Amino acid sequence: MAAEDYGNYSYEYYLENGDLEDLKENHEERDTVHIISVVIYIICIVTGLVGNGTVIWVTAFKSKRTINSVWLLNLALADFVFVLFLPFYVDYILRDFHWNFGVVLCKMNAFVSAMNMYASVLFLTVISIDRYVSVVHLNWSQRWRTVQKAWCVCGCIWMLAAVVSSPALIFRDTVLLFDKVVCFNNFHIHNVHTAATIHISMVVIRTTLGFLLPFTAICVSSIFLSVRVSQSGGSVCKSSFSKTIMAVIVAFFLCWTPFHIFNLLELSIHSSKEFHDILRAGFPLVTSLGFFNSCLNPLLYMLLGKKVRHILKRACLDITKNSLRELSQSISATEMESVPAGPPDGLPDEPVASSEL
Repeated sequence: MAAEDYGNYSYEYYLENGDLEDLKENHEERDTVHIISVVIYIICIVTGLVGNGTVIWVTAFKSKRTINSVWLLNLALADFVFVLFLPFYVDYILRDFHWNFGVVLCKMNAFVSAMNMYASVLFLTVISIDRYVSVVHLNWSQRWRTVQKAWCVCGCIWMLAAVVSSPALIFRDTVLLFDKVVCFNNFHIHNVHTAATIHISMVVIRTTLGFLLPFTAICVSSIFLSVRVSQSGGSVCKSSFSKTIMAVIVAFFLCWTPFHIFNLLELSIHSSKEFHDILRAGFPLVTSLGFFNSCLNPLLYMLLGKKVRHILKRACLDITKNSLRELSQSISATEMESVPAGPPDGLPDEPVASSEL
């Protein structure tokens, strides 16, 4: 199986030891799943650019700078940058998995997609822990929980996401295969066992840091928060922001869980190829489902976030009023220009009475 069958991950060690004729047949197939993936990508591009762009505009320019707005701004930035690179995936699939953008963009495309996944889940983890700390340890959070420190945490998250995504910059490569350029993971190692070891290590790190540990931290902090709130008889978990974040967390894990399951199934091919057809058919779909999360987040913000809806409504009203005002001024100026000019200096404004009067 080859990377081109599902865009982002590959069994590159089969390029040397596998059945190349079978690979060629797979490479030429137009699976229905690929078409579905393209449709999902296009939906992600349109809604992701508009939705995340709107959230960035609201949180950065139209709302008061708070810790919560800093979290949402950085989460939207991660999704927005990722969506900008999705057209390369669409072009790659539509060209029957021929990469037409060179090795640099091949590396950057994989790097951005991986960094988006890590950054998104790390931001969600920090948000969950921050919600717990701000409620359970109120005195401590009032002293140390500031916007400046939130930005420092965001910077650390971006650096960590970039570091764990860096293997894409190292191993991602292009190769000419059957008159087509393939963008795939090239470990530059002829020993299939060493290549498999590297691949297994990458999958384990991706699954552990990008899924299992964040999922555990989010679940534990959410459970502790719910228990503490129920004991105190409070209603913190019923706030608009809490509902929005819980929806975003659930959406993330629903979208990315199938992807990580397929990543673990992918490891089985080192000992057996029994999942070959399942992985080839399913990987494009689960990958596009994970990517769909990037356009789902802003929709949840707008549907569940009262403050975001209020700011958007007010902004739309302001834009409408300004547009109507400019249109009215333009019409008035046009009417003024169409009025005939007065008579030259020295002449009367009205005609002199005729002899008939």
